This record gives sequence, structure tokens and C-alpha cells, in this order.
Amino acid sequence: MTVACATDGNHGRSVAQGAQLVGARAVIFAHSGVSDGRVAAIARYGAEIVRVRGTYDDSVAEASRVCAETGWITVSDTSWPGYERIPGLVMQGYTALIREALRSMPAPPTHVFLQAGVGGFAAAVAGHLAVLFGEERPAVVVVEPARAACLFDSAKAGRPLRIDHGEPTVMAMLECYEPSLVAWRILSRAADAFMTVDEEDAVGIMNRLARPNGNDPAIVAGESGGVGLAGLLAVARDAGARETLGLDHRSRVLAINTEGPTDPGRYRQLVGLDPADGPLPHTLPASEGDHR
Repeated sequence: MTVACATDGNHGRSVAQGAQLVGARAVIFAHSGVSDGRVAAIARYGAEIVRVRGTYDDSVAEASRVCAETGWITVSDTSWPGYERIPGLVMQGYTALIREALRSMPAPPTHVFLQAGVGGFAAAVAGHLAVLFGEERPAVVVVEPARAACLFDSAKAGRPLRIDHGEPTVMAMLECYEPSLVAWRILSRAADAFMTVDEEDAVGIMNRLARPNGNDPAIVAGESGGVGLAGLLAVARDAGARETLGLDHRSRVLAINTEGPTDPGRYRQLVGLDPADGPLPHTLPASEGDHR
């Protein structure tokens, strides 16, 4: 059995490891924006790597075409007309994160900030919260890179949109230009707000998590992992946005770090620390003061 998928770096690694566990062959399609470090991490699980020119969406199309010709099984985290069952199963897998988080919290959150690429992770969490809490569910805010905001633009249009590819974003795992249809159907109903963050917001949150204040634990987050928290801080700095979302001193906010140092070299470049060195509990340098 051969399974295949496109990847920005994370999903392909998961599929490759899963294939290795069950004795299947994995072929992972990686677009030109996926770093060599992330490709190497996928290849370590025995996967065959196919490089594709263009964006993540181009690699999705190429993987789908090749799978249709060869009879391989597409294990994608995004969906399109006629292909929804497997992405739905992938999304169900994401709900383990929110179940574990809720078990560890003394009270349910009032707000949840979720990073999104095609929207699968965000939709899984938002949908699970809607089923679990109904009308009492927390407010869900979907956060995307300003340079790859397909869900934000879709929300403004009221329908799923494919947007044009522009300048690449540092948030490589979220650099997607067309929503997953399964994810969009959920988020169009279960998300309360959509927003974007800039490049410096993502890098700033990496540094803030790596160099915490006080007794907070240090957290190693990749370029895309802390984007939900970056969205929260952006809202916290904006009085109008706080009022719109009902965010105040009584709020209990949940954000989930979805990426570690998947490219250690890039992490060292952006944070100035080696992710293998472990926690370094000290405050941010003065140049990062605006992210405190």
C-alpha cells in the first residue's frame, strides 16, 4: 500500500511516520517553500520526497493527480469536491488536543484563538467545542498570516475563496491559499471572528515564549505554532477589538502551540537560541519590549 500527500512540513511528517508504523510506503509532495530541514525530517521516516514547483496548493494538485493515475491513497489534511472522508478523519484526530486541554483546565475557556492554514485544525477544535458546549461554547477566533489569509477573505466574501499567491510568509505551516471545504463548512458556522497577524507578530511570539517573564515556563514554538497566541496579543493591544470579542480581565483564553522546532536552523536564526539547549528562563531583550 502506498499513501501520499502534500505538505507544508508537518502533515507530511505525520503521514510518513504513520506509514512506517503500519508498513506502508509513503510519498510526500513538498513545494518549493518547504525548507530542506523539514524535508529531511520527513525523509527520516523512510518517505520518498517529490519536490513540486510553486505553492502548497500546487503540491496538493500534483499529489492528487499522481494518486489518481497510480491508485495510491491520498491522505490529505485539506479537502475538495469529491474528497472529504479522509480529511474529515484527520480533523477528528485533532480533537485529541482539545480534549486533553479541557481535562487539564479548572474551568472551560471563554475564548479560543486558533491558527489556521487550510483550516482543518481550527475547524476540528471549533466544531468539537460547539458540540460539547452548545450555546455556552467559547468564542472562537481564527488567526492567519496576513500574507496567506484565505479563510479571512472567505469570511468576508461569505463563501470559500482561493486567493492569489503573494510574498511568502515566515509562518510556513500556514501558507495556504484555498480553504479545505470540510473545514470551511464548520468554521463558517462555528467561528466567531477571523483575523490576521503580521510577520513580526509570529517572530515576536516565538521569542516571548522562548524567554518568558517571571516563573512562566519556556516554550519552544516554531514559526507557526504560536500564531494563536500572537493573535490574542494583537487583540489585547486594540481596545475596539477587545470590546468586540468581550475580552476582559475575567476572560479565560486558550491557545495551542501546534509546532515545535521543525526546522532547528530557522529557529536559531529567528530566536537566537538553539532549541536543543532546553528552557532559558529570562526576560526578553529590550528590542522585543513591544511584545511583552
